[in-house]
Amino acid sequence: MAALGVAVVAVSTSAILVRWSAAPSVVKAFYRVVFTVGLLLPWAVTRYRGDFRRLRPRDALFACVTGVALAVHFAAWFESLAWTSVAASVTLVQSQPLFVAVGAWALLDERVTRRRAAGILVALCGMVAMSLGDVLSGVALGGSRPLYGNALAVVGAVAAAGYVLAGRSIRQRVSLVPYVTVVYVACAAALLGVTLWEGHALTGYPPREWLLFAGMAVGPGLFGHTVINWVLAHVDSSVVSVSLLGEPLGSTLLALALLGEVPTLATVAGGAVVLLGIAVTTTSERIATDGSETDRHPDGA
Repeated sequence: MAALGVAVVAVSTSAILVRWSAAPSVVKAFYRVVFTVGLLLPWAVTRYRGDFRRLRPRDALFACVTGVALAVHFAAWFESLAWTSVAASVTLVQSQPLFVAVGAWALLDERVTRRRAAGILVALCGMVAMSLGDVLSGVALGGSRPLYGNALAVVGAVAAAGYVLAGRSIRQRVSLVPYVTVVYVACAAALLGVTLWEGHALTGYPPREWLLFAGMAVGPGLFGHTVINWVLAHVDSSVVSVSLLGEPLGSTLLALALLGEVPTLATVAGGAVVLLGIAVTTTSERIATDGSETDRHPDGA
């Protein structure tokens, strides 16, 4: 649980590091992934060489597609932070469990319980209230187009949901480290392509920018998501899912302290509703597994 607390704090710094960087959004995303690959690759190729050899071409291809989804997630979310507040952006991008549930129902024929459907509906209402509240009040924290920024954050959440759904079947056959290595390499390649296509420079940034790029990989990446993966082996997944809802709160407090960004009433109220809906959605699977839902799927899904 202590490690989980460290991880939540670490991932909460991501939006702040992105805001501090003056580089183009896609460049930030590219170097975050590149530095992550640099930390992961030496360990992966020395400890998991046999797993890479056993990786089937079809699984490798799907892992690459998953990496492209992850690239869309990073690019859309990083860009959203240029147009809307940290509180709104982080809360909306954290809504990916909602889209995972919808995607699992539509694509994988997983049954949606009444509790999960209610959670999705509550979260969607909060997202609408949050997105429209600041626009109607004429407030645009962190950027001049909050509705556009909020929409990009939702795109990032949908892409993250695609990343999770695409990886479900592959992870049943491929161990974690080889899988994420292929995903991150494909993600970096996709972001590199977009960077070059948009004409952004890959070099010439001041030392401060390189430190921020590395910080995005070491902080939210290594001490955040890597620690979360370790925690999942020791703590119930529903506890981890609910704990990660602390990221929007942590990011909002850091933005208040370090960026002087005070969230509006619409953002606070709408965000609270969104987080409530996400909490209901993410905990509904555990309740269904325990048999508390009367409309649970026959096979326990």
